[in-house]
Amino acid sequence: MVKIIDLDKVPIGIYEKALPAEMTWAGRLRAAKEAGYDYLELSIDESDQRLARLDWGPKQLREFREIIAETEMPVLSMCLSAHRRFPLGSEDKAIRDAGLEIMRKALCFALATGIRVIQLAGYDEYYRESNKSTREHFMRNLRQSVVWASRVGVTLAIEVMDHPFINSVHKAMEIIKEIDSPWLHVYPDIGNLSAWGLDVPDELRCGARRTVAIHVKDTKPGVFKRVPFGDGNVDFTACFKVLSELNYPGPLLVEMWSEAASDPIAEIAKARKWISDQMAKGGILCSKN
Repeated sequence: MVKIIDLDKVPIGIYEKALPAEMTWAGRLRAAKEAGYDYLELSIDESDQRLARLDWGPKQLREFREIIAETEMPVLSMCLSAHRRFPLGSEDKAIRDAGLEIMRKALCFALATGIRVIQLAGYDEYYRESNKSTREHFMRNLRQSVVWASRVGVTLAIEVMDHPFINSVHKAMEIIKEIDSPWLHVYPDIGNLSAWGLDVPDELRCGARRTVAIHVKDTKPGVFKRVPFGDGNVDFTACFKVLSELNYPGPLLVEMWSEAASDPIAEIAKARKWISDQMAKGGILCSKN
């Protein structure tokens, strides 16, 4: 029997952007595995370079699957932040249609590569103002996205973002309840929740039964990215204690942007050790701990 992930412990993943963009997929997956991670989260952001992945042909998709099998390092989730540039709620029909097409392609990509969860950025609009119309467009296109997701057996999960539209688990849960589908869940980010000044344990309890994965990063009030672990205000021990009390069984994804660091592999290995220590303090046994 192939045993890639220890099913008896909480797996810890690493965000693709923690590693240099110029690395090959084989190099990236091997580096993540050697640093102690159990899986990788792929990025489809608003850049043309990463959006082009959604147009991979059969040969590229087959090669990607073969690299995953060879390295025994799964790619379980996708961070689909391309909707910053092409929001599903845009008042510009051409833009929201492009966003919906990205969603269709992302689901087909996930089906072809074995990705289980697509993390949706909780934006109705990003570079322009939100209003009643943008919310209505967002909800209509989200409903369509969920229908497509159900047809390919891929879970969609709303991430709590650095944007007021969905900046809490409570807001995400309102939308999830409105859509009412087993294919739509929530993807909390404890760093974002903390940066908004929210009661993070309460937020985690709110979405406990609909949480499919959790982003783990450090932040400061109003500062949502690139805060080194231990330098911010996130109370990791309190968060992990709550997750332990809730018997949260799912993965934790370390979100970092260390791709430009002098030694990014050393940085992700250090982060893996730091997070596992915090998890232990909170009563959670992680893989390879």
